[in-house]
Amino acid sequence: MIDLHTHSSFSDGELIPAELARRAKVAGYRAIAITDHADASNMDFALPRVAAMAKEYSIYMDIVIVAGVELTHVPSALMEQEVRRARALGAGIVVAHGETIVEPVEAGTNLAAIMAGVDVLAHPGLITEEEVRLAAEKGVRLEITTRAGHGYTNGHVLALARAHGAKLVVNNDAHSSRDLTCAELRRKIALGCGMTPEEYRQADAEAWALVSRSLCL
Repeated sequence: MIDLHTHSSFSDGELIPAELARRAKVAGYRAIAITDHADASNMDFALPRVAAMAKEYSIYMDIVIVAGVELTHVPSALMEQEVRRARALGAGIVVAHGETIVEPVEAGTNLAAIMAGVDVLAHPGLITEEEVRLAAEKGVRLEITTRAGHGYTNGHVLALARAHGAKLVVNNDAHSSRDLTCAELRRKIALGCGMTPEEYRQADAEAWALVSRSLCL
């Protein structure tokens, strides 16, 4: 299993990065991205520290750890500059906090994130067909999430991704060890929203491709 969307105590997660990685390893993950909530106020503090830890600890913990960010409630007009800032600070994975139906995310965030070239658009809610077509063109992965609430629109995201050829990944959006779903539950949630077994396997392949790319940066 691979997860590209987790949170440590550098934002609103419960665990420090090393414990998060260890618990993910025990739960069966071979790679995780630590993508704490970030904006211009905290990115330069959290990201370099997680990046330094990830590079060294991956060797000894037998799990690939990727430093990233989840750009969260960033104004649409500033999304592109914050994506550039994150990559300059060493983010191997850039996730954008999409327009989930259970939080007051600014309208236009999905489109701005796609146009800015994020790697993953997390829990994109009632994303439009045009936005999904753009995501497919730009290689932005859309998230199928195992997180309660955010997952209400998984079926909608899957249907449009399938119709327009957009790539998918399956993520936990983990904030605690309780959120690190086991392989069986993760698969059931994905299949439960309508994914085929082959689509599920392809989603993991897409996640691994992003992890592999990050290791070459």
